Amino acid sequence: MEKKGRAAALNILFIAGAAALLFLLTHAPKETTAHLPKDEIHLKFYGIARKKEAERFCNECHGDGGSAPLSPSHPPPYRCLFCHKR
Repeated sequence: MEKKGRAAALNILFIAGAAALLFLLTHAPKETTAHLPKDEIHLKFYGIARKKEAERFCNECHGDGGSAPLSPSHPPPYRCLFCHKR
């Protein structure tokens, strides 16, 4: 009987953990980061397979002195395509 009681407790613990994980996943905040625009300027990034290779060009427009510099409150700009999905 000892083994059955332990197995039942482990099953209950597993089910409770799975339910908690499911609850957290269904109540996660919505994605707020803007996707990479599909405009003429950004279309070249969709053709570059490797993210790191594509990110080399972000600073041309979004760096200091570029046509669309990042705001001071923007996170560090070294992993653009980590947040901004293609």
